[in-house]
Amino acid sequence: MSTFELILIALALSMDAFAVSIAKGLALRHISISHRLSVGLWFGGFQALMPVAGYFLGSTFANYFTNIDHWIAFVLLSSVGINMIREAWGKGDSCDAKADFSTLNMLLLAVATSIDALIVGVSFAFWEVDIFYSATLIGIVTALLSIAGLHIGQLFGCRHRSKAEIFGGVVLVLLGIKPLVEHFL
Repeated sequence: MSTFELILIALALSMDAFAVSIAKGLALRHISISHRLSVGLWFGGFQALMPVAGYFLGSTFANYFTNIDHWIAFVLLSSVGINMIREAWGKGDSCDAKADFSTLNMLLLAVATSIDALIVGVSFAFWEVDIFYSATLIGIVTALLSIAGLHIGQLFGCRHRSKAEIFGGVVLVLLGIKPLVEHFL
């Protein structure tokens, strides 16, 4: 998998954390370094850890599924992408999150926004992927976008939240189709 493809995956996976960060930015009058560190470390950290966990989970069972690995990657990535599109389509561009940066709140949000990264990590087990490089890239992209999301939320609000999530979902679906195309060509 190329670095470009990994960046696309990282961008797609970071859309939920980005949207939550925008919502948090809406409620802030001033963005402090602790706010930036909080969203960057929590969201970026979990987005980096979850693919690694999924990768090792998938690697444990990869030998049993080598004949259908392209279908597994397709189903996992496409279902996450379609779910992102469906959720974004239904909720519109409203922002209802508060600027609560407590440990419990950030932990819950970090886990909730990184479940899709766990599933993507499982699909990585079926490809030739350097999981630590991939996870680091995903974590860094998510951290940077989350910090940017705070600022965007403070400045502009959530007018484009659903569009960003739809774009991320489409990217994941297209990346899910790729192994099928490669397998049959």
